[in-house]
Amino acid sequence: ELDIPVMHDDQHGTAIISCAGLLNALQVVGKRIEDVRMVVNGAGAAAIAIAKLLIGAGARDVTLCDRTGVLHRGREQGMNWIKAEMAEVTNPAGIRGTLADAMRGADVFIGVSAPGAVTQDMVRSMAKDPILFACANPTPEIFPDEALSAGAKVVATGRSDFPNQINNVLAFPGVFHGALAAGAPKITSAMKLAASRAIADIVGDELDAEHIVPSPLDTRVAPAVSAAVQAAAVTGQ
Repeated sequence: ELDIPVMHDDQHGTAIISCAGLLNALQVVGKRIEDVRMVVNGAGAAAIAIAKLLIGAGARDVTLCDRTGVLHRGREQGMNWIKAEMAEVTNPAGIRGTLADAMRGADVFIGVSAPGAVTQDMVRSMAKDPILFACANPTPEIFPDEALSAGAKVVATGRSDFPNQINNVLAFPGVFHGALAAGAPKITSAMKLAASRAIADIVGDELDAEHIVPSPLDTRVAPAVSAAVQAAAVTGQ
């Protein structure tokens, strides 16, 4: 009997797709994942899963925020064991304050939080050619037209009526099929990262600011994800 953890609320699926989209978005803006500063807003299960996968993909500067503000070492208000754990491995600059403080000079914003959490002024305060994944549904942290007019280079949402939908269906059933086919006892970070890279690679020559992830209807996705996950399960990489 396989001991594969249930992906509650699809938080791991969100992480896989967010990572895939970000790998391609960084290509669009000509930046490297190890060089950019990222802000993930939410600090719930999905945000923490995203932050962990991005760090596994090579990100060196990820800062988490929640309703109280920036997670940092020594913060006491609104903390729990997992937030305290994440505070030890994120926010290397020791930023304190609000989401607006964290976003100042950041290259990437990923939101799995609340409608309207991001303003145009916050986007303007970011680094050149910022990337924003505003995934709150149905109302995103900032609408794409507002973000783009404020200087964003690449914008994604969780909605199907805007370009670059971060949709969990891109990860499933490929992840589970690959894990089951490999007889994997659990779904590892390496398997999730392999799925992200497989999804990102499918975009290929069609990559641009409005096409950083495949369509949820693309029939190439599930087989590619399954094969990548199987390979990662077998090799452990």
